[in-house]
Amino acid sequence: MAGLRARTTALSLAVLAVAGLGWAGRAEAGCGADISGACEVAQGSYHIALPGGAEGTSGAGETMPAVVFLHGYGGSGAGSLNNRRLVHGLTARGYAVIAPDALPRRDGPRSWNFFPGWEGRDEVAFLQGVAEDAASRFDLDRKAMILAGFSAGGFMVNYLACAAPDAFAGYAPIAGGFWRPQPAGCAGEIRLFHSHGWADSVVPLEGRFLGGGRFQQGDIFAGLELWRDTNHCEEYAPDRRWQQGDVLRRRWDCGPGADIEFLLFPEGHRVPDWWPGTVLDWFETPLRGAG
Repeated sequence: MAGLRARTTALSLAVLAVAGLGWAGRAEAGCGADISGACEVAQGSYHIALPGGAEGTSGAGETMPAVVFLHGYGGSGAGSLNNRRLVHGLTARGYAVIAPDALPRRDGPRSWNFFPGWEGRDEVAFLQGVAEDAASRFDLDRKAMILAGFSAGGFMVNYLACAAPDAFAGYAPIAGGFWRPQPAGCAGEIRLFHSHGWADSVVPLEGRFLGGGRFQQGDIFAGLELWRDTNHCEEYAPDRRWQQGDVLRRRWDCGPGADIEFLLFPEGHRVPDWWPGTVLDWFETPLRGAG
Protein backbone atom coordinates (compact mmCIF):
# COMPACT_ATOMS: atom_id res chain seq x y z
CA MET A 1 0.00 0.00 0.00
CA ALA A 2 2.89 2.37 0.69
CA GLY A 3 4.04 2.04 -2.90
CA LEU A 4 0.53 2.86 -4.11
CA ARG A 5 0.37 5.99 -1.95
CA ALA A 6 3.78 7.10 -3.21
CA ARG A 7 2.79 6.59 -6.85
CA THR A 8 -0.51 8.44 -6.55
CA THR A 9 1.06 11.29 -4.58
CA ALA A 10 3.91 11.66 -7.07
CA LEU A 11 1.49 11.60 -9.98
CA SER A 12 -0.73 14.24 -8.42
CA LEU A 13 2.25 16.52 -7.82
CA ALA A 14 3.39 16.02 -11.39
CA VAL A 15 -0.06 16.90 -12.68
CA LEU A 16 -0.20 20.06 -10.63
CA ALA A 17 3.29 21.01 -11.81
CA VAL A 18 2.18 20.99 -15.43
CA ALA A 19 -1.17 22.65 -14.80
CA GLY A 20 -0.10 25.53 -16.99
CA LEU A 21 0.10 23.08 -19.89
CA GLY A 22 -3.57 22.25 -19.56
CA TRP A 23 -3.56 19.26 -17.19
CA ALA A 24 -5.55 20.92 -14.43
CA GLY A 25 -8.79 21.07 -16.35
CA ARG A 26 -11.26 18.45 -17.44
CA ALA A 27 -11.58 16.65 -20.75
CA GLU A 28 -14.70 14.75 -21.69
CA ALA A 29 -13.85 11.40 -23.18
CA GLY A 30 -15.97 8.73 -24.71
CA CYS A 31 -16.00 5.61 -26.83
CA GLY A 32 -16.65 5.15 -30.52
CA ALA A 33 -17.35 8.01 -32.90
CA ASP A 34 -18.95 10.27 -30.28
CA ILE A 35 -16.27 11.57 -27.93
CA SER A 36 -18.89 12.41 -25.28
CA GLY A 37 -20.80 9.17 -25.72
CA ALA A 38 -21.13 6.34 -23.23
CA CYS A 39 -18.64 3.51 -23.18
CA GLU A 40 -20.36 0.15 -23.47
CA VAL A 41 -19.39 -2.96 -21.53
CA ALA A 42 -21.02 -6.37 -21.27
CA GLN A 43 -23.72 -5.44 -18.76
CA GLY A 44 -24.14 -1.69 -19.21
CA SER A 45 -22.39 1.60 -19.80
CA TYR A 46 -20.29 4.32 -18.21
CA HIS A 47 -19.08 7.86 -18.88
CA ILE A 48 -15.63 9.24 -18.15
CA ALA A 49 -13.84 12.56 -17.68
CA LEU A 50 -10.05 12.81 -17.84
CA PRO A 51 -7.68 15.50 -16.62
CA GLY A 52 -7.42 18.17 -19.32
CA GLY A 53 -4.87 17.21 -21.95
CA ALA A 54 -4.93 13.50 -21.04
CA GLU A 55 -6.11 11.66 -24.11
CA GLY A 56 -5.86 8.08 -22.83
CA THR A 57 -4.15 5.10 -24.41
CA SER A 58 -1.15 7.32 -25.04
CA GLY A 59 1.39 4.54 -24.87
CA ALA A 60 3.66 6.76 -22.76
CA GLY A 61 3.79 4.19 -19.95
CA GLU A 62 2.28 6.54 -17.35
CA THR A 63 -1.08 5.59 -15.91
CA MET A 64 -3.53 7.73 -13.96
CA PRO A 65 -5.47 6.99 -10.78
CA ALA A 66 -9.24 7.24 -10.92
CA VAL A 67 -12.42 7.67 -8.91
CA VAL A 68 -15.38 5.52 -9.93
CA PHE A 69 -18.39 7.60 -8.80
CA LEU A 70 -21.85 6.02 -8.46
CA HIS A 71 -24.85 8.32 -8.87
CA GLY A 72 -27.87 8.36 -6.58
CA TYR A 73 -31.43 7.10 -7.12
CA GLY A 74 -32.82 8.36 -10.42
CA GLY A 75 -29.49 9.75 -11.58
CA SER A 76 -27.11 8.77 -14.37
CA GLY A 77 -23.43 8.64 -15.14
CA ALA A 78 -23.73 11.61 -17.47
CA GLY A 79 -25.51 13.51 -14.72
CA SER A 80 -22.63 12.80 -12.32
CA LEU A 81 -20.18 14.37 -14.77
CA ASN A 82 -22.36 17.49 -14.86
CA ASN A 83 -21.42 18.15 -11.23
CA ARG A 84 -18.60 20.51 -12.16
CA ARG A 85 -17.28 21.07 -8.63
CA LEU A 86 -17.05 17.34 -8.06
CA VAL A 87 -15.44 16.48 -11.38
CA HIS A 88 -13.05 19.42 -11.56
CA GLY A 89 -11.97 18.85 -7.96
CA LEU A 90 -10.87 15.34 -8.91
CA THR A 91 -9.48 15.90 -12.40
CA ALA A 92 -7.47 18.91 -11.21
CA ARG A 93 -5.56 16.49 -8.99
CA GLY A 94 -4.81 14.17 -11.90
CA TYR A 95 -7.60 11.64 -11.37
CA ALA A 96 -9.94 10.36 -14.03
CA VAL A 97 -13.64 10.28 -13.05
CA ILE A 98 -15.54 7.18 -14.16
CA ALA A 99 -19.33 7.47 -13.89
CA PRO A 100 -21.24 4.21 -14.49
CA ASP A 101 -24.96 4.03 -15.28
CA ALA A 102 -27.33 2.13 -13.03
CA LEU A 103 -30.24 0.31 -14.68
CA PRO A 104 -33.93 1.21 -14.27
CA ARG A 105 -35.52 -0.62 -11.36
CA ARG A 106 -38.79 -2.31 -12.35
CA ASP A 107 -39.15 0.06 -15.31
CA GLY A 108 -38.77 3.02 -12.95
CA PRO A 109 -35.87 5.36 -12.19
CA ARG A 110 -32.30 4.11 -12.33
CA SER A 111 -30.85 2.69 -9.13
CA TRP A 112 -28.30 0.14 -7.97
CA ASN A 113 -29.07 -3.49 -7.28
CA PHE A 114 -27.27 -3.64 -3.95
CA PHE A 115 -29.57 -5.45 -1.51
CA PRO A 116 -29.02 -9.24 -1.17
CA GLY A 117 -31.82 -11.21 -2.80
CA TRP A 118 -32.92 -8.54 -5.26
CA GLU A 119 -33.16 -9.70 -8.85
CA GLY A 120 -31.20 -7.86 -11.50
CA ARG A 121 -27.70 -7.13 -12.68
CA ASP A 122 -24.71 -8.41 -10.75
CA GLU A 123 -23.38 -4.98 -9.82
CA VAL A 124 -20.20 -6.33 -8.21
CA ALA A 125 -19.21 -7.94 -11.50
CA PHE A 126 -20.44 -4.98 -13.56
CA LEU A 127 -18.50 -2.34 -11.65
CA GLN A 128 -15.30 -4.35 -11.70
CA GLY A 129 -15.83 -4.81 -15.44
CA VAL A 130 -16.22 -1.04 -15.84
CA ALA A 131 -12.97 -0.47 -13.94
CA GLU A 132 -11.09 -3.00 -16.06
CA ASP A 133 -12.48 -1.60 -19.32
CA ALA A 134 -11.70 2.02 -18.43
CA ALA A 135 -8.19 1.10 -17.29
CA SER A 136 -7.53 -0.58 -20.63
CA ARG A 137 -9.06 2.13 -22.84
CA PHE A 138 -7.69 5.20 -21.06
CA ASP A 139 -4.36 4.17 -19.50
CA LEU A 140 -5.63 4.17 -15.93
CA ASP A 141 -3.99 2.51 -12.95
CA ARG A 142 -6.38 -0.26 -11.96
CA LYS A 143 -4.66 -0.56 -8.57
CA ALA A 144 -5.19 3.13 -7.76
CA MET A 145 -8.97 3.41 -8.05
CA ILE A 146 -11.40 4.63 -5.41
CA LEU A 147 -15.02 3.47 -5.52
CA ALA A 148 -17.22 6.33 -4.33
CA GLY A 149 -20.93 7.03 -4.49
CA PHE A 150 -23.74 9.23 -3.26
CA SER A 151 -26.99 8.10 -1.59
CA ALA A 152 -28.08 4.89 -3.37
CA GLY A 153 -24.59 4.91 -4.87
CA GLY A 154 -23.18 5.14 -1.34
CA PHE A 155 -25.16 2.07 -0.29
CA MET A 156 -23.80 0.26 -3.35
CA VAL A 157 -20.24 1.20 -2.34
CA ASN A 158 -20.70 -0.40 1.09
CA TYR A 159 -22.21 -3.59 -0.25
CA LEU A 160 -19.55 -4.05 -2.92
CA ALA A 161 -16.78 -3.35 -0.40
CA CYS A 162 -18.29 -5.92 1.95
CA ALA A 163 -18.54 -8.60 -0.75
CA ALA A 164 -15.33 -7.89 -2.69
CA PRO A 165 -12.97 -5.85 -0.50
CA ASP A 166 -9.99 -6.17 -2.86
CA ALA A 167 -11.90 -4.86 -5.89
CA PHE A 168 -10.80 -1.24 -5.29
CA ALA A 169 -8.00 0.48 -3.39
CA GLY A 170 -10.38 2.60 -1.32
CA TYR A 171 -14.10 3.10 -0.66
CA ALA A 172 -15.76 6.47 -0.14
CA PRO A 173 -19.55 6.45 0.37
CA ILE A 174 -21.45 9.70 0.88
CA ALA A 175 -24.87 9.47 2.58
CA GLY A 176 -25.11 5.71 2.28
CA GLY A 177 -24.45 2.70 4.51
CA PHE A 178 -26.27 -0.64 4.83
CA TRP A 179 -29.94 -1.57 4.90
CA ARG A 180 -31.56 -3.79 7.55
CA PRO A 181 -30.80 -6.53 8.13
CA GLN A 182 -27.22 -5.47 7.58
CA PRO A 183 -24.59 -8.13 6.77
CA ALA A 184 -23.42 -10.27 9.68
CA GLY A 185 -19.86 -9.89 8.42
CA CYS A 186 -17.79 -8.75 5.47
CA ALA A 187 -15.20 -10.59 3.42
CA GLY A 188 -12.13 -8.56 4.36
CA GLU A 189 -10.47 -5.34 5.43
CA ILE A 190 -10.77 -2.10 3.45
CA ARG A 191 -9.88 1.56 3.47
CA LEU A 192 -13.11 3.48 4.20
CA PHE A 193 -13.84 7.21 3.98
CA HIS A 194 -17.48 7.83 4.94
CA SER A 195 -19.08 11.30 4.78
CA HIS A 196 -22.58 12.10 6.03
CA GLY A 197 -24.74 15.14 6.67
CA TRP A 198 -26.02 15.71 10.20
CA ALA A 199 -29.20 17.25 8.77
CA ASP A 200 -29.75 14.51 6.15
CA SER A 201 -33.45 13.58 6.14
CA VAL A 202 -33.30 11.37 3.01
CA VAL A 203 -30.77 8.99 4.54
CA PRO A 204 -30.94 9.86 8.25
CA LEU A 205 -28.05 8.78 10.44
CA GLU A 206 -30.43 6.60 12.44
CA GLY A 207 -32.04 5.03 9.36
CA ARG A 208 -35.69 5.00 8.30
CA PHE A 209 -38.40 2.80 6.78
CA LEU A 210 -39.21 2.87 3.06
CA GLY A 211 -41.87 1.29 0.87
CA GLY A 212 -44.58 1.27 3.51
CA GLY A 213 -42.29 -0.51 5.97
CA ARG A 214 -41.03 -3.17 3.56
CA PHE A 215 -37.47 -1.81 3.58
CA GLN A 216 -35.37 -0.15 6.24
CA GLN A 217 -32.29 1.99 5.83
CA GLY A 218 -29.85 0.98 8.54
CA ASP A 219 -28.19 2.96 11.27
CA ILE A 220 -24.98 4.51 9.96
CA PHE A 221 -23.20 4.00 13.28
CA ALA A 222 -24.13 0.30 13.28
CA GLY A 223 -22.53 0.04 9.85
CA LEU A 224 -19.37 1.70 11.16
CA GLU A 225 -19.31 -0.84 13.98
CA LEU A 226 -19.38 -3.63 11.41
CA TRP A 227 -16.48 -2.04 9.56
CA ARG A 228 -14.45 -1.61 12.76
CA ASP A 229 -14.89 -5.33 13.46
CA THR A 230 -14.06 -6.25 9.86
CA ASN A 231 -10.97 -4.02 9.85
CA HIS A 232 -9.75 -5.42 13.18
CA CYS A 233 -9.52 -1.99 14.75
CA GLU A 234 -7.88 -2.18 18.16
CA GLU A 235 -10.64 -0.19 19.87
CA TYR A 236 -14.09 1.13 19.11
CA ALA A 237 -12.92 4.54 20.29
CA PRO A 238 -11.27 6.45 17.43
CA ASP A 239 -7.53 6.97 17.33
CA ARG A 240 -8.07 10.63 16.52
CA ARG A 241 -10.88 13.19 16.84
CA TRP A 242 -10.67 16.64 15.30
CA GLN A 243 -12.64 19.41 13.66
CA GLN A 244 -11.98 21.31 10.43
CA GLY A 245 -14.26 24.32 10.21
CA ASP A 246 -17.75 22.92 10.76
CA VAL A 247 -16.81 19.35 9.76
CA LEU A 248 -16.36 16.83 12.59
CA ARG A 249 -13.86 14.06 11.85
CA ARG A 250 -12.90 10.75 13.41
CA ARG A 251 -10.24 8.26 12.37
CA TRP A 252 -9.46 4.64 13.18
CA ASP A 253 -6.10 3.09 12.23
CA CYS A 254 -6.86 -0.60 11.96
CA GLY A 255 -5.34 -3.78 10.52
CA PRO A 256 -2.62 -3.79 7.85
CA GLY A 257 -3.80 -1.78 4.87
CA ALA A 258 -7.04 -0.77 6.60
CA ASP A 259 -8.39 2.44 8.08
CA ILE A 260 -11.68 4.27 8.63
CA GLU A 261 -12.41 7.99 8.48
CA PHE A 262 -15.85 9.31 9.32
CA LEU A 263 -16.79 12.91 8.50
CA LEU A 264 -19.98 14.51 9.80
CA PHE A 265 -20.96 17.84 8.24
CA PRO A 266 -23.88 20.08 9.26
CA GLU A 267 -25.73 20.08 5.93
CA GLY A 268 -28.30 17.73 4.44
CA HIS A 269 -28.40 15.22 1.60
CA ARG A 270 -25.67 16.44 -0.74
CA VAL A 271 -22.07 16.05 -1.87
CA PRO A 272 -20.12 18.80 -0.09
CA ASP A 273 -17.98 21.09 -2.24
CA TRP A 274 -14.88 20.25 -0.16
CA TRP A 275 -15.29 16.49 -0.61
CA PRO A 276 -13.07 15.93 -3.73
CA GLY A 277 -9.91 17.41 -2.25
CA THR A 278 -10.50 15.88 1.17
CA VAL A 279 -11.06 12.34 -0.08
CA LEU A 280 -7.90 12.52 -2.21
CA ASP A 281 -5.86 13.85 0.72
CA TRP A 282 -7.04 10.80 2.68
CA PHE A 283 -6.28 8.37 -0.14
CA GLU A 284 -2.78 9.71 -0.75
CA THR A 285 -1.73 9.78 2.92
CA PRO A 286 0.36 6.73 3.87
CA LEU A 287 -1.24 4.42 6.40
CA ARG A 288 0.19 4.19 9.89
CA GLY A 289 2.98 1.65 9.96
CA ALA A 290 3.29 1.49 6.17
CA GLY A 291 6.89 0.80 5.30
